[in-house]
Amino acid sequence: MDFTDEKDYIMRIIKEMVRVLFSLVFGKKYVSVEIEKENKYEVSGKKLQSFLDMIDSGQINEAENILLNNIDYTNKDEVMAAALFYQHLSEKDSEFLENNNYTKEEVLSGFKQLLVQSGYQDLFYMLKDDE
Repeated sequence: MDFTDEKDYIMRIIKEMVRVLFSLVFGKKYVSVEIEKENKYEVSGKKLQSFLDMIDSGQINEAENILLNNIDYTNKDEVMAAALFYQHLSEKDSEFLENNNYTKEEVLSGFKQLLVQSGYQDLFYMLKDDE
């Protein structure tokens, strides 16, 4: 597996884990991220779209800090907002991330931390790599 394949793998694994997490959290089938983004998820009153806009404008670390400092890990809607945040990040190419002081590995690490903090560590073990 070359470097590009590894990055695509990270994106695919996060996308699949978001789908599984959605099914576990809400007890229904996850159809598409576009539909879920339309639900206007929030973290402490800040809309998911606002976080996604920050990512798109290169304010990745700032957006992640706000998200993680304000999330209620017991609130399933906020956990899903954070999962969708990491999914959106995983869809960015490595060049964009690196230009904004972020990496695909950090996306995966942040998503794993979200799973553990929100009590979905069983999914974390499915993600466990050869560290």
